[in-house]
Amino acid sequence: MLSRKIEKDIINWLENENKALLIDGARQVGKTYIIRKVLNEKNFSYNEFNLLETPEIIELLKTTHSVDELITNLSLFAENPFVKGKTVIFFDEIQEFKELATKIKFWVDDGSFKFIFSGSLLGVELKNIKSAPVGYLKTITMYPMDFEEFLQIYNFTDELKESLHTSFLERKPVNEEVHNRMMKIFNTYLNVGGMPSAVDRFNETKSLEDVISEHEDIVVQYKKDFTRYEQEDKKPYLTQIYDLIPAELNSQTKRFNFADLKKGLRYERSEENFIWLASAGVALPSYNVTEPTVPLLLNEKSSLFKLFLADVGMLTTMYGRATKMQLLQSNQNVNFGAIYENVVAQELKAHGFKLYYFNSKKSGELDFVIEYNGKILPIEVKSGKDYNRHSALNNVLNTENYSVDEAFVLSNFNVSVVNKITYYPIYMLMFIKNDDIEMPRLELDDLSKL
Repeated sequence: MLSRKIEKDIINWLENENKALLIDGARQVGKTYIIRKVLNEKNFSYNEFNLLETPEIIELLKTTHSVDELITNLSLFAENPFVKGKTVIFFDEIQEFKELATKIKFWVDDGSFKFIFSGSLLGVELKNIKSAPVGYLKTITMYPMDFEEFLQIYNFTDELKESLHTSFLERKPVNEEVHNRMMKIFNTYLNVGGMPSAVDRFNETKSLEDVISEHEDIVVQYKKDFTRYEQEDKKPYLTQIYDLIPAELNSQTKRFNFADLKKGLRYERSEENFIWLASAGVALPSYNVTEPTVPLLLNEKSSLFKLFLADVGMLTTMYGRATKMQLLQSNQNVNFGAIYENVVAQELKAHGFKLYYFNSKKSGELDFVIEYNGKILPIEVKSGKDYNRHSALNNVLNTENYSVDEAFVLSNFNVSVVNKITYYPIYMLMFIKNDDIEMPRLELDDLSKL
């Protein structure tokens, strides 16, 4: 059974928190599977109710006021008995019942049971559930499997991870044989991606044809949702935007060009489409910032952005079999810039970073800028041999007003350091994590003494 990092968060909630728990994310990222896995492995008694498969439960929920009433009604559909203080109640596909937010407070206040919810943001109705009363709902967003999670099918040992992490921290080259092997596996990850069904299928059959089939099935499910909301909510461009992402990423600027949707179209007239795709978890926007300074949010220019797919394997499937073959052959004469940037966006997002890029006429363009350990970190992504050519990065590092202390370049090559720039092999993405700054404890001043 495939393991996920989110399991630790679910276990911590089970053992230490009294709030209800919501696991959200795009379709097919493995939400239901991982909830069942944790509950079974930790021997928690639970009853699961799928509101999409059993819509009659929704009618019962609408008329349920107390927890005792809830248990009485749910007993008609439960596989296991309800035991106060022990049973976990798991509602799946909760986007089918938007009014759930009004029920959460009373259920949590009662304290008799733990409640866990999951649903797909492709419905987008979850925004109502996320607005549940403060203090009653903990939300965790789930993403496709990142590269470190993918490595488990290769028996990635703690010893090897520690060795690579040491190279990352000390900025020293990796053993060349290990480096070559890791790059080969990383290129496989670019083909397979992190959708659990595709990874599981690849682990079983080792067939990229099976992976492609899994990706195509997922896209079919996505587009059914797109079509529904294009008709119901008057968002006419969802499918068109999604289909355009691979081509837009392969353009010179990689920025999304609204004119490719419709001549003369402006962002303001299509904004809701992009927000929907991002909220649904199927696309990842990276916004332009006018200055690479903390906080980046204040410098965000929301009408200029790049749009990445949430899963790099699905991107390479959309590019076609020839691209997948070239990745397997590690052909350095081919420009994989769009694919490399997409996997970086995907990994950074999964690690808790907000996605930004910087572009100015004076300095040039940086692929990514993030807030890393309290400072600005520029990240350049290079897929070819000219990985040490980066004029925009040099310009930013030499601009005193920006006060940028260091930068990373991610490429196919081993670790090296030149002045403020550290060159890392792209698989070391897995070690770029958002370590929160620990805030100090403050003493309260006694104003009565003034």
